[in-house]
Amino acid sequence: MPVFVKVIYKVLYDAFYHFTEDDGWAMASHVALSSLLAVFPFLIFGTALATYLGANQFADTAVHLIFDTWPSTIADPISKEVVRVLTIPHGGLLTISVLAAAYFASNGVEALRISLNRAYRVHETRRWYVTRSISLAYVLAATLALAAVSVFLVFIPLAADSVEAWFPWTRKVLELIQVWRFWGTILVLVATLVVAHLFMPAGHRRLMDVIPGIVFTLLAWAGAAFIFAYYISTFANYTRTYAGLASIMIVLVFLYMVGVIFIIGGEINAALMKYRVRHMFARGGLKAIVSGEADPPANIDR
Repeated sequence: MPVFVKVIYKVLYDAFYHFTEDDGWAMASHVALSSLLAVFPFLIFGTALATYLGANQFADTAVHLIFDTWPSTIADPISKEVVRVLTIPHGGLLTISVLAAAYFASNGVEALRISLNRAYRVHETRRWYVTRSISLAYVLAATLALAAVSVFLVFIPLAADSVEAWFPWTRKVLELIQVWRFWGTILVLVATLVVAHLFMPAGHRRLMDVIPGIVFTLLAWAGAAFIFAYYISTFANYTRTYAGLASIMIVLVFLYMVGVIFIIGGEINAALMKYRVRHMFARGGLKAIVSGEADPPANIDR
């Protein structure tokens, strides 16, 4: 068997075997439910904090950046409910309900951290209050980042008009920049995955160690979203089975698929590090590996 094929087989086998043996399917359920339960508290806390900071467009920006990556048949029902929730006054920044929303939002981060710890085969050595504080810091950082984006987007049209008046040749570039929903959503998604894989689980990883799993996650998410949206619009009839709960069940199933792909992305990174595939590429190069001239990692035959 060629070295390149053997490496791919061993990495994928190791990733899926460890995913199954280490309760990956159950962890995906945990990620799905925790993520769904964290969305509303996060947006409630974020809206309260952003309003306090003067970023009144936070809710609209956050809804677009979160749900524009979902198929419309899945995102529309829940995004409408999110907007409806965010129009309800929630009191000042330091009320009990808003602080509780921040805590519940951090549960989604904790679910991601625990699932990645298992995927990367690392043991959590930090105390529970340390990891919870870090999760709350992630919630606060995400809120501030989205608030900054929402403020920035208010000034883009004004700045674009001024620049175009002085430099008409920049019109095409400015039109591209103003299509912020697509580019902003992709950028936020990639940045979130990089931060999650690098810093959430215990241990230390380099950027190049996590890139393969992130690329797999992005491609698999896009494919799964397209297939699931087609299935929902063509074959499935969740309304007949779940009545008024249909939209929630659709979102849960979709988030479960997303959770499975997210964890497998970490498993693939862990398997690549286990077999030292990156070092193999560094020594032999892609051409030598494909041709079978490069030496396989020492533990590839185990």
